[in-house]
Amino acid sequence: MHDVPPPFKVVRTDRELELRRVDRVLQEAGGRLVLLPDGTPEAVLAHEVADADLLLMCYARIGAPVLAQAARLKAIVKYGVGIDAIDLDAARARGIPVVNVPAYAEETVAEGAFALLMALFKRFKPLQQAMQRDGWAWPEPRWLAHDLSGKTLGLVGLGRIGRNMARMAAAFRMRVLAFDPHLQPQAWPAGVERCAELDELLARSDAVSIHCVLDTQTRHLLGAAQLARMKPEALLVNVARGEIVDEAALLRALTEGRIAGAALDVYGREPLSRQGHPLSALYGMDNVLLWPHLSFYTHEAMQRLEDETLARCFEALRGEPLTVASRDPRLRAQTRGVRFVDEAG
Repeated sequence: MHDVPPPFKVVRTDRELELRRVDRVLQEAGGRLVLLPDGTPEAVLAHEVADADLLLMCYARIGAPVLAQAARLKAIVKYGVGIDAIDLDAARARGIPVVNVPAYAEETVAEGAFALLMALFKRFKPLQQAMQRDGWAWPEPRWLAHDLSGKTLGLVGLGRIGRNMARMAAAFRMRVLAFDPHLQPQAWPAGVERCAELDELLARSDAVSIHCVLDTQTRHLLGAAQLARMKPEALLVNVARGEIVDEAALLRALTEGRIAGAALDVYGREPLSRQGHPLSALYGMDNVLLWPHLSFYTHEAMQRLEDETLARCFEALRGEPLTVASRDPRLRAQTRGVRFVDEAG
């Protein structure tokens, strides 16, 4: 059905994120599948990739040593969006095309981010804890929540997810600002006010939501100085990448009450843990919501993710150019084994 010559070998990292249909279809097509868990040592990963035809990854770091002996590798398929864990220079040097799945969860993640934002405004965490503990909560000042209507939401990044977040916020009659130096003014969506400087957005926003990619320019984009620009009553939501924020500075800001709260779905070191993690203290804060990097995880999004992952795998196995739908310039810089399409496909 897929017209690919068996046998072939597939290595898929991060097996904790189950892709049962992807695994089954590749095996039915004649593939020998090797599933590797989170935290697999680099040497083990390199050994398995050395004779692999396909490498499927999500969170695992794919550095030059992993690719050094990968003589047969036809493609690296990121089953997800972010490509910061892949050494793209090493892949290009070896002629290995890299592709991601950029659009499978653009609304899904925005819905997750907006749900976290609303939960912060409405004080869901401490109220739910009180209900579980005491069975009821009377209207006392400590439970006073906030309306979203009339508040200002600042978006750091205005790509697919950021634009969906802006649309949802507008439906709640929030004012929406955005900072995105890569988006041309003529491409700016209606109803979103452009901030030329990040500091301006931070100073004016009642809540800040992060939706940019992680690269060398955005690592620690929000450091101590930037967090200090935020209003004391402002909230921070991050569903993008943990390293975009200086997490040590964020922990200090929350501990010292210099911002009002945060909701996080991503962390510089995953998994998060109640003990022994640099951010373990966040578990004890009523004004902090912690989510386990699952804002993308819905039935519908996973269906789309598996469809697109399989499509890219079989392009590679048939020797066809891999379809790159992402606008990320790091992927668009590839010159071998890929073909580019716009967002509409």
